[in-house]
Amino acid sequence: MKKLAFLLLLTLPVSAQTNDKKPPTTLRGVLLEQLRTTHDQEDWFVPVSIAVDGLSAQQAMWSPGKGNHSVGQLAYHIWYWDERALNDFKGEKNPKFDGNNNETFDNFTGAQWDDLVKKLNQVLADWEKAVNDADDTKLAANASLIAHVGAHNAYHVGQILYVRKLQSVWNPDKGVK
Repeated sequence: MKKLAFLLLLTLPVSAQTNDKKPPTTLRGVLLEQLRTTHDQEDWFVPVSIAVDGLSAQQAMWSPGKGNHSVGQLAYHIWYWDERALNDFKGEKNPKFDGNNNETFDNFTGAQWDDLVKKLNQVLADWEKAVNDADDTKLAANASLIAHVGAHNAYHVGQILYVRKLQSVWNPDKGVK
């Protein structure tokens, strides 16, 4: 029994060192954490900035087959909806949308790739700034929207990684074995 107690005592400093990150305690903190971990901060999963890093336009165009999206299409889709949702959050008018969600994937071309990566990172940074700068009332009124943006992004980042793995252009040292 004494040996078990001694071993547990020895593990306390290790567990305390590995859990330095404190979870957010406010609505703003939780929403910012969701946005940041899907954008550029590694946490439980790979963020989109790492998921798309290092791909050529040709690689971004590759699809695992009919009916399946390429990394570029998925990135375009994330950007498209994040941009619209951010405009909604800021009270800005969006371009007309005919309701065909396929267009939010299919409007991607390889020529757009480098610019798309920049636009994707920018809209995610803009989301973080908007949430950080919003007053508490606006934040509370839009918390569900912001949480859905984070969940939507995480879902599609997972798809991006899966496509990259199928294409054999994912380095598992970047976060997913």
